[in-house]
Order: sequence, then structure tokens, then C-alpha cells
Amino acid sequence: MASGDVWILGANMTKFGKRPNDDVIDLAAEAAMAALADGGVTMADIGILGVGNLMNAGAGIGQQLQKQVGQTGIPVYNVANACATGATALRVAIMAVKAGETDMGMAVGVEKLAGAGLLGQGGPRAASDTWQPNGRYGALGSTEGRIGTNIMPGVFAQVGMEYGHKYGGTSFELFAKISEKNHAHSTLNPLAAYQKRFSLDEIMNDVMIAYPNTRPMCSGNCDGAAAMVVVSDAKLKKLSRAQQKRAVKISASVLTSDPWQESCQVLPDVNTLTRNAAEQAYEQAGIGPADLDLVELHDCFATAELVHYDNLLLCEQGGAADFFESGAPWRDGSMPVNVSGGLQSKGHPIAATGIANIYEVATHLRGEAKDRQIKGAKVGLAHVIGLGSACGVHILEKAA
Repeated sequence: MASGDVWILGANMTKFGKRPNDDVIDLAAEAAMAALADGGVTMADIGILGVGNLMNAGAGIGQQLQKQVGQTGIPVYNVANACATGATALRVAIMAVKAGETDMGMAVGVEKLAGAGLLGQGGPRAASDTWQPNGRYGALGSTEGRIGTNIMPGVFAQVGMEYGHKYGGTSFELFAKISEKNHAHSTLNPLAAYQKRFSLDEIMNDVMIAYPNTRPMCSGNCDGAAAMVVVSDAKLKKLSRAQQKRAVKISASVLTSDPWQESCQVLPDVNTLTRNAAEQAYEQAGIGPADLDLVELHDCFATAELVHYDNLLLCEQGGAADFFESGAPWRDGSMPVNVSGGLQSKGHPIAATGIANIYEVATHLRGEAKDRQIKGAKVGLAHVIGLGSACGVHILEKAA
């Protein structure tokens, strides 16, 4: 290849929400066919397929998808990696293209999650206070309900409260204001599961899920899929001028997991692996946070968005509350964050989210975001994190 660069050629996502009449394969096929059409190519052009799905991780969703969109005998990788599943599937395609195994690949993330309820890694606390050694961890008792929780709302409530305790400046109202921003942004996104603006009072007085996150401050479990076609630099140069003009450069693609730390052996740490991913991505892309025109980050809860301002180096360490209060992350601010409405409004069909976040950034860089368009956007960052733990960060650049 003349260059190691990899480009997004085609991208699309379904509308997120409740899709009772569509199964996982229907949703995946809808996104895949739309992404192929968007890139002006067909399955015959695709040399590798990465498919992410978490709830049916052992079902061979990729091979089932092929039966609906075209069986060409190419390698299929089925991926499950917590909430970073979609971003991981995309990295599979990117790495294959970078390695020269193919000049074009596709990634799909899909999930049926409407009505799933609370998701978590830990079961309920045992009824008995007398612990019996059992299973993998031998002499270790369950921490669930004793020193914290592995249920997602509780984990991310703890994350936000810990940040406020350490640096100050946070409050219930501040976290609610983050949610107010994202729901306001959602009104301009026709693909969001929820497109409703909430007042601050409505958010603060809604059902409390895990303090300080009320129901509107939590991501919505829903159905949906997103897909992306990636292409090598050499192949892109042989395509039409129209295809080249809409291509979006992937300047950085990073996936991290937790380094060893004493603290994360007990309670999840969403911070360190995100900061590590961000630092690697900025170095890989040769830019800094100040060069970004927009960010789509993993706001599974309002508390998560706040800490990720810091983790993604959008502000100085400890300065996330001040960063938000400055107005920077609103769509008309200096660093728009979650212009799509974020997971709190767009919805969070787990395996689709990582690709959908990248799709949102790419759409702005193409100048195709319509009413929510960030004017003159040239560089953007997409972030996703799943407990277990995995973090994906991608930096995209507009075609010259």
C-alpha cells in the first residue's frame, strides 16, 4: 500500500428505539446494506467482516448476517467486548486493512436491548451473612452490596460522586444540567430513540435510579444497529472523486483495557484506561484536544460524561465541573460534546453504540448533519467504554 492510512468510505445507522418487529439480523442487515450503499460498494467488494453483538455473543451473528446480505466466503469475526463491542469490531476491520490482508472491510454492531432493565456484572447480595468459599475466587467473598455495586447505575453514580469528592465543584444540579444539554441536543437528531427536551426541574424530580442519576440521566436500553465500511488509502485513490470527497480519515484507532492497579481489583475504574486511550490516540493522530471540533463520548450516565471531560483531556485535571459550567460542551460552545443527544437520548444498544458514535462524528465531518451540524467541523473524537473493562477511542479527520 502507498500509505498506511485507513478511511471510512460508507457509514450508516438505524434509528434507535423499540423495534419489536425486527430481530437482530434484520437490524444488522438494515445498517449493513445502508453503509454499503453510502459507500457506493457491495458485499462483493468487502474482504473482511467484523460483527459485534453482546447479548447473543455465541450465536454467530456475523455468519447469520451474511446469509441475509451476501455470502462471499470472506473471514467473519464475531466480537463481544462489553460496551466497546462495536468499536472493537471496527478495529478488527481497520487492522485487517492496515495489515494489507484486504483493501476494504466492514464492521457492524447490533443489539436488541429494549426492555432489558438494569444491566450489571454482579448478582444480588447473598441472603446469608455467613460466607462459604465457592468457585473461582476461593477465599474471596462477594463485594456486591457490601462495599459497592457492579450494577451499572450504581457504578457510575459512584464514579461521579468520587470525582466530586476529590476535586469539588459538583452537585446534583450540575449532573442534571449535563442531562439537560444532551436531551436538548437530541431534538435535532431524527435517529435518536428519544427526541424530547427536558427542563432541569423535570430531570431532577424524575425517578431516582442511583443518586445523583435520575431516570433521564441514564442511557436508554433500546434496539439498533450501526455499520461502517473502511478502505485503504491505495484503494480509495482508485475510486470515484465523489467517493474520495466523502471519505473520512481514521487518524487514530485505539483500544485499551485496565492496567493493574490495586483499586480496580475491587471496584471498576473507568478513568485510567480512558485517559490512556486518549493519550495514545492524540499521539497517534498527531493532534491535541484543542484541535477537536466535536466529541461523542460514552455518557451512559450524566456522571460518566463529567468524568470523561477530564479523562479525554478536554479540560485540565480536576476541572470538569468548570469546563461544563463554561458552556463549552453545548453544540454552540467551544467544544461540542454529544451533539447527537448522547446515550441518554440517542439510546444505548450496546454493540451498536461504538460505531454509532463514530458515525455521528463522521457525519459532521462530511457536512451532512443538517440541523445539528457543527459548522466547519474538520476533526472529531469518538469514545466508548465498557466495564470489564475496554475503552475505544477513534479520532477522525475530514478529507482534504
